[in-house]
Amino acid sequence: MGRLEILFLGLTCCLAAACAAKLGTVYTEGGFVEGVNKKLSLLGGDSVDVFKGIPFATAKTLENPQRHPGWQGTLQAKDFKKRCLQATITQDNTYGQEDCLYLNIWVPQSRKQVSENLPVMVWIYGGAFLMGAGHGANFLKNYLYDGEEIATRGNVIVVTFNYRVGPLGFLSTGDANLPGNFGLRDQHMAIAWVKRNIAAFGGDPDNITIFGESAGGASVSLQTLSPYNKGLIRRAISQSGVSLSPWAIQKNPLSWAQKIAKKVGCPTDDTSKLAGCLKVTDPRALTLAYKLPLTSQEYPIEHYLGFTPVVDGDFIPDDPINLYANAADVDYLAGTNDMDGHLFATVDVPAIDKTKQDVTEEDFYKLVRGYTISKGLKGAQSTYNIYTESWAQDPSQENKKKTVVAFETDTLFLIPTEMALVQHKANAKSGKTYSYLFSYPSRMPIYPKWMGADHADDLQYVFGKPFATPLGYRAQDRTLSKAMIAYWTNFARSGDPNMGNSPVPTHWYPYTLENGNYLDITKAITSTSMKEHLRAKFLKFWTVTFEVLPTVTDDQETLPPPVDDSQAAPVPPTDDSQAAPVPPTDDSVEAQMPAIIGF
Repeated sequence: MGRLEILFLGLTCCLAAACAAKLGTVYTEGGFVEGVNKKLSLLGGDSVDVFKGIPFATAKTLENPQRHPGWQGTLQAKDFKKRCLQATITQDNTYGQEDCLYLNIWVPQSRKQVSENLPVMVWIYGGAFLMGAGHGANFLKNYLYDGEEIATRGNVIVVTFNYRVGPLGFLSTGDANLPGNFGLRDQHMAIAWVKRNIAAFGGDPDNITIFGESAGGASVSLQTLSPYNKGLIRRAISQSGVSLSPWAIQKNPLSWAQKIAKKVGCPTDDTSKLAGCLKVTDPRALTLAYKLPLTSQEYPIEHYLGFTPVVDGDFIPDDPINLYANAADVDYLAGTNDMDGHLFATVDVPAIDKTKQDVTEEDFYKLVRGYTISKGLKGAQSTYNIYTESWAQDPSQENKKKTVVAFETDTLFLIPTEMALVQHKANAKSGKTYSYLFSYPSRMPIYPKWMGADHADDLQYVFGKPFATPLGYRAQDRTLSKAMIAYWTNFARSGDPNMGNSPVPTHWYPYTLENGNYLDITKAITSTSMKEHLRAKFLKFWTVTFEVLPTVTDDQETLPPPVDDSQAAPVPPTDDSQAAPVPPTDDSVEAQMPAIIGF
């Protein structure tokens, strides 16, 4: 082979591979890590460095997380770690593991040089504080929370991580013996790790955006309010969940802790003994001691979410509504889906999706009564009246079913989000405020024709699934996904969704107290997509009319019984020789598709 041929071959190889920038081995506080550099085309050029399974903390059962002690040699960060221990979809077995506090990083690279000083976006998953994982649901290794599309299209670093859920993440006695919020503290540890280490990956430690959906959106909101995160977070995005959501804070944690203790044979009358006993109980037994009812109950499903964050006087020092001064310098973007409540309405009022089954006035009144217990009969009647005003002119089943969905959307998601936006804007100093409504109809073929955007429908577009799996989507889906990634990553870069590396379809104006600006996100985003005063009539009802009604009682008897504790919790076998159900692996579809995907 002649010299010219060798030079040409070398140049070709350089263009195709060797000259493409990549991080290689990275030094972190725990030691060296090595990921995988993935080329984005066969001709070389742009690529993405992916690091999976980097430990950011360790934790013992029902104790606060601690910094990870580190490792010897070079950690091969090439595979997702198992999720945190949690119940399977059938709630009769567990999967995941206790050693679960790991994170994943996607770093976009150009051909010419290694990326530097990139904005950082840290994702917090949803799942009712009961389920979920940093990599998300998967089908044939296509993970929902794969950060590649956001990272490469928006030129940002994306980080996802695991945090403890269920009783292991949020069980609390309401005092110092088991203060709770272990899952929130895991999240904080991940954010703090990113702050300390992300510069080595090419990220800007002073430009960290946290974003999340449902329980993850509420977590984002709570993290911005916690004094523990002062100086760590620059911006935040809450999708379908905020700190003021009625399900975000558990107001009676001790009763739930006692239910678990009773099921696993621990004392219930002394919180010190209760806590000591639970900490040495098989974690799988603790996890299985709680079941979320997924069929119609006496009360709305929201009342049965037992293990959620608490006001502990420390990490969450006060009722969240009193903490918004802590987020005065955090840029905040928040919104909901137009039919976020549909998923929960189908549990509370099963007739919602059944063409041959009607929703009755009694059905709706019972639902309303379940959400307005604290205000007694006056609260129930006034709420029922305002939501059924349209029934006289349009008594159709479609209208009645849409009313049920609108009611659950308002109470669980939309009104609390509007209140959070008001609080953020009212307390803001340098922090900017933006609002949206996601109203692109669900693509689920089993849904009724009147269906809008269900809970978690936005996730696939934020994470670029129409690009990652193009055969499953239409051109309009890719247009929408491109716009959402552009807005989200521009906001992460500058605090303004209009300003950044990516062009956007129309200007998104900030939220103001006077006009309540919000962007209506659907398949065609134009200047007419900027709207004002989202559901102002109902916002006024809930925040003024309903609020001033006298509270009937604060007695816990007004709340539904937490769970049916007539049966002892199944205790998993400790002897491997015993025949036990085999938990699904993290790679199985069944394991990854929870009944409540986002909440």
